This record gives sequence, structure tokens and C-alpha cells, in this order.
Amino acid sequence: MLDTSALFIFIPTFFFVSLTPGMCMTLALTLGMTIGVKRTLWMMLGELVGVTVVAVSAVIGIAAIVLKYPQAFIVMKTLGALYLAWVGIQMWRSRGKLAIPESLEMKQSISAKTLITQGFITAIANPKGWAFDIALLPPFINESIPLAPQLAILVGLMLLFETVCMLLYASGGKTLRHLLLKPSNVRTMNRVAGTLMIGVGGWLFVG
Repeated sequence: MLDTSALFIFIPTFFFVSLTPGMCMTLALTLGMTIGVKRTLWMMLGELVGVTVVAVSAVIGIAAIVLKYPQAFIVMKTLGALYLAWVGIQMWRSRGKLAIPESLEMKQSISAKTLITQGFITAIANPKGWAFDIALLPPFINESIPLAPQLAILVGLMLLFETVCMLLYASGGKTLRHLLLKPSNVRTMNRVAGTLMIGVGGWLFVG
């Protein structure tokens, strides 16, 4: 079983990581605005599966490689930061898949399968998730006790945090939905979200 003191550190750390703006939270915000919270749950399902894959991979193998070759982590972090900045610029220009469409009908017909796939791919391709899991998750693993129960508890808590935060973002998007009635406001929302994404990229780069 995990040390209680370790859990006291893990819970606020990973809740804050989940709450910070990133690809998955921006996607939840965007879909909350365009298709509502209920349908956004399909995307959340795919995202949670992706988060599980990333977390387990970080603990089992990839973290060991990165610790052995620290240059690989620097390269991955830099590429991840540049990718986030590129996505942010695209959103700022109201372009790219994560940008809010000026016509709400553009995303109304998205199927559940497409939403699940989009959530999964976003989580797997999310450099923020990989970077934080590789850097922060392994230190919470106690090598003197079995790995499986520890990993189950830690990943379970991470999924809980992700779910709560995505619901917050999606609900916020639904609340702001009335702002999408004018194309000029859509462009403003894209620029705000894009600026946040660029900021996360900068934070990842200097962190």
C-alpha cells in the first residue's frame, strides 16, 4: 500500500497538473461549447483510456529509458513545447482541429466513435501528459512493495482528477456557449484558448 505522506503530496500535485490548461482540457472546453457536456462525455472516455496508457507506459518502461538518457527527455520536452505552441498559434488564427468553428453545426454531427477516438489520440499525443507522467509519477512508486496495487491506486486517482477537471472545463464551455452567437466572439475565444496553449508550451519548455 502507498505511504500516506506520499499520497498527500501526490493528490495536490496531480490535481494541479490535470487542472492546468492543455490539449485535453482545451478540447473539453471546446466541445462543451459546441456540442454540450453530455456528448463531450464520449471524448472524455477516450481521453481517460489514453491517460491510462500513458501513465502505465511511463512507469513500466519509458521512464527508465529517459532516466538513462536524459538528453532524450530534453528533446521530447522541447518538441512537446514547440508542438503546443504551434497548436496555440493555429487556434489563435481560428485554424486546426481544436479551434472553435464559427458555425456550430460543423461539430454537431460528430459520432460517439469519432469523439472517443479524438479523445484517445489527443491524450496519447499530448506531450504535457507524457512529460509530467515521466517526470512525476515514477518517484511515487515504492520498489519494496508490489507494483500493480500501487499503480492501480495512482492511476485511479489520476483518472478521477482528469474526469473532474474535464467536466469543469466542459461545463464552463457550455456556460460560455452564448458568446458563440457572433463570429467575432468565436475568434476572440479561439485567441484566448490559443494564448493559453502557447503559455503552456512556454511553461513546459522552461520547466
